[in-house]
Amino acid sequence: MRNLSKLLFAFIFIGIFSSKLSAQESLYKRLGGYDAIAAVTDDFITRLATDKSLSKFFVGHSDDSKKKIRQHIIDMVCMATGGPCAYQGRDMKTSHKGLGITEADWTTGVNHFVATLNKFNVPKKEQDELIAIVATTKKDIVEK
Repeated sequence: MRNLSKLLFAFIFIGIFSSKLSAQESLYKRLGGYDAIAAVTDDFITRLATDKSLSKFFVGHSDDSKKKIRQHIIDMVCMATGGPCAYQGRDMKTSHKGLGITEADWTTGVNHFVATLNKFNVPKKEQDELIAIVATTKKDIVEK
């Protein structure tokens, strides 16, 4: 009986300890880390670039520029979610200035982002946290 009590205590302790550890995990880790963020980014960019109303924002970029845009997005999401990356691109206002992004464009982009997150089965809690982070950039991206 005594050993059973010790075993039960150990399981309870491990359960509490592991739940506290997972509660402390960064959004970056809960999203699946770098490779998961890169996969989501690739799908999201493809959705934006192939949407007839948004594809105009990708016209005129060289393949090299498109790769840099992709990497900037990955680095920004990685950093913003607590990952080890360092975003070294321009601020959002500078990099989107003059594009004429409207409220409708923003909404379409967010809808594509949510569709991508759903495709990758990102849990609602993590989606909400990630969308809240993205929402902080809206004021610097939407011009009209």
